[in-house]
Amino acid sequence: MNRPTTATLGELRASGHVQRSVKTEIRQNLITRLAAGQPTLPGIVGFDDTVVPEVERALLAGHDLVLLGERGQGKTRLIRTLLGLLDEWTPVVSGCEINDHPYAPICVRCQNLTAQDGELTPVSWKHRSERFGEKLATPDTSVGDLIGDIDPIKVAQGRTLGDPETVHYGLVPRTNRGIFAINELPDLAERIQVALLNVLEERDIQVRGYQLRLPLDLLVVAIANPEDYTNRGRIITPLKDRFGAEVRTHYPLELSDELALIAQEASVLWADTDHAAPLVPSHLLEVVGRFARSVRDAPQVDQRSGVSARFAIAAVETVAAAAVRRAALTHEDAAVARVCDLPTIVPASRGKVEFDDADEGREFEVLEHLLRRSVVETFRARLAGLDLRVLQERFEGGLTVTTGDTVGAQDLLTQLGPVPVLSALLDRLEPDGVGEGPAAIGVAASVLEFALEGLYLNRRLAKDTDGARTVYGA
Repeated sequence: MNRPTTATLGELRASGHVQRSVKTEIRQNLITRLAAGQPTLPGIVGFDDTVVPEVERALLAGHDLVLLGERGQGKTRLIRTLLGLLDEWTPVVSGCEINDHPYAPICVRCQNLTAQDGELTPVSWKHRSERFGEKLATPDTSVGDLIGDIDPIKVAQGRTLGDPETVHYGLVPRTNRGIFAINELPDLAERIQVALLNVLEERDIQVRGYQLRLPLDLLVVAIANPEDYTNRGRIITPLKDRFGAEVRTHYPLELSDELALIAQEASVLWADTDHAAPLVPSHLLEVVGRFARSVRDAPQVDQRSGVSARFAIAAVETVAAAAVRRAALTHEDAAVARVCDLPTIVPASRGKVEFDDADEGREFEVLEHLLRRSVVETFRARLAGLDLRVLQERFEGGLTVTTGDTVGAQDLLTQLGPVPVLSALLDRLEPDGVGEGPAAIGVAASVLEFALEGLYLNRRLAKDTDGARTVYGA
């Protein structure tokens, strides 16, 4: 919908516009989506039967809410998605710092303006993308940052200290008639949390000693890590009581959700290069997804810190980058990831995992073991029942196949020669198709190398590697 052209208070009244509070907007738009069978929080993966219904009920009830969850569970993404439930455009008094509605201005400046200009009061329109405020709570956050303070410049311009127009509004009032999010709320000093009590209950603010009542119209959402929520910091009891709902988030419960999230979020479609975008075949995406879940469940990993969804996303991006590097070195026209690219994940992702003290120094060993196990699990899940003896028999006569950073896809296929089982491997590992031209050659090399690695990990084929170069059948 294009920006409305209504430019004055009188025109707004004549258009039939009806003022609605933020929570009413969200409630009515949410009900419309539910009734139409549309996604209420598009782009949120793995929460359909758990988190999303809880959030929907909280919004329908008109509750401010706290999202509790470990790092990388999509909490910030979820609250930003709430913007889609606001009206696309909303009218404000032109020039108002706190987005006053023209029908009922709450700041002194806009009240004076509407009293003076009446139906000719100028009206502007804000898009919903401008109606979101977010503050990362840090120990140095002040009441002035959130609520407001005296503006010395306005005082210097001749206004008296008793004039409410000398107030410089903080982030909360500047998000009036929108959604305000506080990230990592327990990190906010307790004396600063007190300043939010009136915002959540009485819906107004106080600045210094002013008798200033601003009935704010807000949806307030806070984010916290359960570990921080109880140990590193805490949310004061009166503030917790003022949030109407607490919603627990989680990592994807199903492998399919993990893979959908990786495919949605990983940035592998590069637009800043003349070469074709790198391709990470679906069977390698599954390996990475299983790897992330294995690391998350590993007893050597500190369960209190969790393993972020960004772990798997960054891993896929690293694998894609390794494929691009090999394609540049071997002058290939298509960059398709292969098993030999997977080990690059370990050094790149080590810093994303917190290990227990007893396992410090064993990070590489643990991650490499879990990665190998993920390859085996994917091999068995995708290729169960497929007879690979025809491939294995190639090596019983002394064949060796070399792969690595300097071996292109065509070179790998040439070493193997015609493989009757290739079609069955492609059907099992890449059921959605392999494309055409250089990409098809790359995918064929990728599935064959995956089969060789699976045979090796199942002790049906020998392998020798020195890091950059791997020889199967040696």
